[in-house]
Amino acid sequence: MIPERVIQTSELTKKYGSFCAVNQLNLSVRAERITGFLGRNGAGKSSTIKMLLGMVHPTSGSGTVLGYRIDDRRQSIEIRRRIAYVGEDKGLYGYMTVAELIRFTRSFYSDWQADIERRLLAQYRLPPGRKVKALSKGMRTKLALLLALARRPALLILDEPTEGLDPVSIEELLQTLATAPANGTSVFFSSHQLSEVERIADDILMVDRGSVVLDMSLEQIRENYRRISFGFSTAVPQIEPLLGVEKMRCEGRQVTIVASSNAEAIAQMGRERGAVEVSVLPLTLREIFLETVQERNRDDQQRHREREDALV
Repeated sequence: MIPERVIQTSELTKKYGSFCAVNQLNLSVRAERITGFLGRNGAGKSSTIKMLLGMVHPTSGSGTVLGYRIDDRRQSIEIRRRIAYVGEDKGLYGYMTVAELIRFTRSFYSDWQADIERRLLAQYRLPPGRKVKALSKGMRTKLALLLALARRPALLILDEPTEGLDPVSIEELLQTLATAPANGTSVFFSSHQLSEVERIADDILMVDRGSVVLDMSLEQIRENYRRISFGFSTAVPQIEPLLGVEKMRCEGRQVTIVASSNAEAIAQMGRERGAVEVSVLPLTLREIFLETVQERNRDDQQRHREREDALV
């Protein structure tokens, strides 16, 4: 039986010497959903995935995948039996032909789904007699996805699956992933392509500097996140942050607020403070990502400058 939460971590931490790649990370990934795992380069995504797969051991904290503990060697083996992983490097045997690699992989799984194999082999137009090393990057990605999905895993983990693919290949991959939950497969994938994530994801987990900065369903994000702007004809009055205000900037007589909820009350507050112009606009996932990550970066730079000033 698949648990309601296919991935859970508690204070999961990974340090490489003095560098903290993952910092007390708390994830909760729902079953039979597509979860986009977002963050900048170096945000801790790959280190997190490696810990979930048992490829590296946590420094501290704990986690489970499909109910199995990631820090227990025997349970980690069971995790790898029940999940499929497609990484950026794919890790395929280049000396085999496509057909040989499919037969080789099929031999390890008694519940191999031959119908999925045939459908994806035709849909992806994979050449059975060609050596894997002679395939394009896009073809290797499609082959890796076929090998993963024909197992009908409980959980599919992907790390930058569309990296280097052409638009047609990306479209085919996204269509395949979008149908996976209907077949009982949960999808957890990291990507820098926010427009692609926005197309197919049900839930969004955003990390920065190894910590979660956003955990929300895409539906909630679309319903609640707003950019609210106030324009004043005189000096900007004192504005008290309300519930839902994530960021607030003041430039001249213009105030811009990023809100994660309570947009109507925030807009009304601006009118009551004398704003002559009030606008409320939805935010795209890309805009939310930039607002969240760039603001944290600006805060860090400001703290760094303050520390340097204190030392002078």
